[in-house]
Order: sequence, then structure tokens, then C-alpha cells
Amino acid sequence: MNIQSYLDSQRTRVDGFLEKVFLGNTLEPSVLYQSMRYSLLAGGKRIRPVLTIAAAQALGYDKDDMLPLAAALEFVHTYSLIHDDLPAMDDDDYRRGRLTNHKVYGEGMAILAGDGLLTMAFELCSLKENDVSFSYQQQLAIVRELAQGSGHQGMVGGQVMDIQAENQDIELSHLQRIHAYKTGRLIRAAVRIGGIIGEATPTQLECLSGYAEDIGLAFQVADDVLNMVGTREELGKNAGTDEKRGKKTYPTFLGVEGARQFGEQCVDRAIARLSEFGPSADPLRHIAIYIMARRT
Repeated sequence: MNIQSYLDSQRTRVDGFLEKVFLGNTLEPSVLYQSMRYSLLAGGKRIRPVLTIAAAQALGYDKDDMLPLAAALEFVHTYSLIHDDLPAMDDDDYRRGRLTNHKVYGEGMAILAGDGLLTMAFELCSLKENDVSFSYQQQLAIVRELAQGSGHQGMVGGQVMDIQAENQDIELSHLQRIHAYKTGRLIRAAVRIGGIIGEATPTQLECLSGYAEDIGLAFQVADDVLNMVGTREELGKNAGTDEKRGKKTYPTFLGVEGARQFGEQCVDRAIARLSEFGPSADPLRHIAIYIMARRT
């Protein structure tokens, strides 16, 4: 299959829903919604919602009523990027090729825009049963996955460990633990939410979970390599920022080529986890390969 065509078509599908959420929005305070929209609709690969869709498709489900649930992952991801870019965190001036949210709207509004996106994600996951075809039990399980993937034992917990590790002499095993939380848990939630949408069996959900953990690690390895060797034009933000902040990365421990090889091993493991699935899981297989091959 042509993975780029698949990613483009699914991203268009997700972007259409995101545009619809804010279309004709006249709610006050208007500046809050302008700030939220500025970052949410700034582009991006939409990998997390696409993973949700691909996981559901692997189980034979492909209806548009899953788009609010898939989009919730992008709301959480965008909130995390807004907060990551703040001076108190990574202090970045550019994101997705343009000024970061706080550079346009100020630090206070950027914080609140992130808060608004995070809470709106859970609103999307708890639509009334007559608006979607999912049971309350499915919705509750999805809310739980999103909370666990993004919260204190997920992305937020990983961000804390990441801050604590700056300029520290950590070991590779600790770096892997940081990124299993910071990056991996939200990716795991994205895939498992797709599994819940598609009513996966316990065995299928376990396979999807293992796949997600492996590609989450590969995703971070690829990010670390790109941060070291990529350009601002490719990345949409300044390169080399990890080294400037005293962060240990996979290239720090393994070198650039060693890190790439390690990432490829993660991809191979991820694909092997999908042996329970037939051709319907091909998008998941190709996404795993794409993650290490990407240049942005």
C-alpha cells in the first residue's frame, strides 16, 4: 500500500472534523478559541488520531462516528505541545513552522488554551449515546485510556521525569522509562482506543498494546535523531535543542546510526506483534515503518 496516500487521506478526514468543531464558533471569550484554534489547526501529521483510526480499521470498523474519539488524541497532543514550548518548559519560539502559541498570544493565554484543549478532549469522548454508536461502557473505557495515557502515570509523569533528568548523568534504561511515559503512553492510548472502538478481544487488545509500546519507542528514537541531524525547515522548529538543554537522547548513548538501528528493531518487533491480524492491519504495519523513515 502507499502509506503516504493513506496518511494524507486519514489526516484530511481528521482535519475536516477539527475544522467542524470550531466552525462558526462565536462563544466568548473569543481570544481563547482563537488561541486554541491557532495551535490545533497549525498542521501536523495527526499520527495519534490516525493510529486510532487504523487500529479500529484493523478490527473492521471504519465509521465516521469514531472521529470525535480519534480527534481527542490530537487535542491532548496539541495541549502538550503548547505547554512544552513555554519558557518554563522547553522555551521554544517555533512549532510546526510558525511562532509558538505563547509568542503570539502571551504565556497566560497559551497556558489557558492548553487547558481548554485538554478538557475539551474529554468532552469529545463523552458525547451522548444518541450522538454516537458506542455504548457507555466503551466510552468509559476510552475516557480511562485517555486519562491514563495523558496523566500522572502517562505523558505528564514522563514530562516530570524528563525535566528532572536535564543535565543529569542518567543511564539508557532510565531514558527508556522517561519516554515510555512521555511519548509512549499517549500513543498506546491512541491504539488501544481504536481497539475499544473496534471491540477487540482481550488477545487482540494485548497485541495492539505491544505494537503501540514498540512504535512509541521508535517514534521517540526518530525524534531524537531528527533533533540532532534535521534542519529547522524540516522540523518546523529549531534543531539541536536537546543538546543545548543538557538532555540525554538515544544518539547520546548509541550514536546516530546506532539509534537508527535500535529504532528499526522496535519497528520489526511492532510489526511482529500484529501476526494475529490479516491485511486489514496493513496500515498499522506501514505506519510503524513510516515512523522511522520520516524526515519531519
